[in-house]
Amino acid sequence: MARPLPFDPIEEAGRQWDQRWEGVVAMQAATSIMRAQQIVLARVDRALEPWSLTFARYEVLVLLHFSKAGSLPLGKMGDRLMLHQASITNLVDRLEAQGYLRRVPHPTDRRTTLAELTPEGRAIIEEATAAVVAASVGVADLDEQDQRDLHRILAELRRGAGDFDVATS
Repeated sequence: MARPLPFDPIEEAGRQWDQRWEGVVAMQAATSIMRAQQIVLARVDRALEPWSLTFARYEVLVLLHFSKAGSLPLGKMGDRLMLHQASITNLVDRLEAQGYLRRVPHPTDRRTTLAELTPEGRAIIEEATAAVVAASVGVADLDEQDQRDLHRILAELRRGAGDFDVATS
């Protein structure tokens, strides 16, 4: 598909939608969120290519890096990253195959498995994060105030969906 298009396809969809149905503003907002997610994800994934990482795998590594011991139970990881357990298992499998983390038994609960950063995983976090930051985490087209406003607006959507139960600033 040739880019850029000579028109905004979401505006055109809105024009067509409005002739048939109600809710055009909500449709355009939702469609814009979905397209923006594709753009941001592609930009961040491109920044992470040198480490053969996707944003999802990078998030796992960062979460483990932020933990006190560099390890967490897989179930807790799913909760924190808001992912289904099957997705966490798949991400951990891929990162383990890359040598960036390993599964280890929980020291006190035999039913629990921990994902733990390996030295290789720890070694790439700073470089990979520098690349993500250099790509402005995919939102370089927005100034800092717009980034703050977007975060605030989307936090309201997420709170309404039950992601969390506290006010954000």
